[in-house]
Amino acid sequence: MEFKQSGVLAALINADEALLNELPFGVVKMDLNGTVLEYNDTEAKLSGLSRENVIGRNFFTQVAPCTNNFMVAERYHQNEALDEIIDYVFTYRMRPTEVRLRMLKDANQATQFLLVERI
Repeated sequence: MEFKQSGVLAALINADEALLNELPFGVVKMDLNGTVLEYNDTEAKLSGLSRENVIGRNFFTQVAPCTNNFMVAERYHQNEALDEIIDYVFTYRMRPTEVRLRMLKDANQATQFLLVERI
């Protein structure tokens, strides 16, 4: 599975924890309220935040409040379906880090994903 791959959302929905942990990019799986359900090893290494400190918390307000804005969090709230890639800078709990984000959401699913690739 690749960051920009077509059909990646369907693959992520069916992926187990082991597969998510093998991916070379960060994966944050959330419910529709933003509560983190899965947080892969790559994202834990990139962010410096352990899975134990992230799973069960709201990604946008408790884990990465630098994403709680119109560019990221609001796109999930405003769209039934979402597949967008943007360049972004993480600034919370780390020095400014340039990343590429892929925001994924299917109108028929109870989960949504944020993929993170360091640039």
